Amino acid sequence: MLPTTKPEEVGFSAERLARLTAALRAEVDRGRLPGAVTLIARYGKIAHFEAIGVRDPASGTPMRTDSIFRIYSMTKPIVSTAVMMLVEQGRLLLSDPVSKYIPAFAKTKVGIERDGEIELIDPLRPMTVQDLLRHTSGLSYEFLAGPALAKLYADAKIYRRSWSNAEHAEALATLPLIHQPGTHWDYSRSTDVLGRIVEVVTGRALGAFLQDDIFAPLGMVDTAFSVPESAHDRVAEAFPRDPDTNDPVRLIDVRTPAELESGGGGLVSTALDYARFLQMLQNGGALDTVRLLSRKTVGFMASNHLGPGVKISSDLLPEGYGFGLGFAVRLDEGIAAVPGSVGQYFWGGIAGTTFWIDPEEECFALLMVQAPGQRDELRQLYRNMVHAAFGD
Repeated sequence: MLPTTKPEEVGFSAERLARLTAALRAEVDRGRLPGAVTLIARYGKIAHFEAIGVRDPASGTPMRTDSIFRIYSMTKPIVSTAVMMLVEQGRLLLSDPVSKYIPAFAKTKVGIERDGEIELIDPLRPMTVQDLLRHTSGLSYEFLAGPALAKLYADAKIYRRSWSNAEHAEALATLPLIHQPGTHWDYSRSTDVLGRIVEVVTGRALGAFLQDDIFAPLGMVDTAFSVPESAHDRVAEAFPRDPDTNDPVRLIDVRTPAELESGGGGLVSTALDYARFLQMLQNGGALDTVRLLSRKTVGFMASNHLGPGVKISSDLLPEGYGFGLGFAVRLDEGIAAVPGSVGQYFWGGIAGTTFWIDPEEECFALLMVQAPGQRDELRQLYRNMVHAAFGD
């Protein structure tokens, strides 16, 4: 565990952090949030760490600080770190075409939708590893593509978890890209493909590589692609129906192993585990006696990699942000709807988990929830109230 300290010792107001706890508890009391774990650290010390509400709405079991959450797309920064570790080892280049590792991508076409029809054209240049890291590959998610391309994704059942990573990547390679590589930021299954590249380069399953080369060295004992039976009673759950829309809420089953070790969204973790990963990044690639990345590589990952010619095709990247190699990067003090420093970087998961790292303030914050429908509102609330708690 990271060392703990009083909030005032690292420039926070305990009174204002209590407001944050009260605001989250109010969401629980209103029935809009089952529960949450919040963790804030500065200068390498935890200043705020609390569990609020219930872990499982069905049983009413209280939330615990060691509860296990489906982190979905917060898997992406971890897999991006794995890729950059291989870059540092000289085992791949960001400029490498994806087809070097997955030959099926040499035949992938770009699909242009016109009046519900798809015209297939050749890519102007190959998709690269860097394109996968910064989401300029031309790949998509089935729920973000246009109607005709979305149907192709749906018909291919690209979301299935019974495939291996190899089968999943091969299937993606048969689908048309929604844009020319390098021209648009489209949030996508790119990081799933990165997970397969890790397997090809290392000769190991993605989960095995992450366990041996990231989780074990960092002391992340509860992070994996499934939850062992001994920890089933620690899994956090969402409401069965969204409290705002009454729509059914369906999260992935993490109590049984899936064949697909999704590099884009398959991991589970705890607040303390993920905090160790974030502290490693905050420290410039090292934690305790372990160094995973160089300081320069972390800085490179946390820089904007979207040039002026790249169009932002989704509101998933907020105004005022660019995108680096695995996370969004803040470009301006203003413009965004929430406070933050230039250079702050963040990402989140579709079930509501979120984090950000602020290199200028030497701080990171982490919110673990399972509330898909409320995630955008909760993230803004959380960001506002954490920044409001800064003193010195």
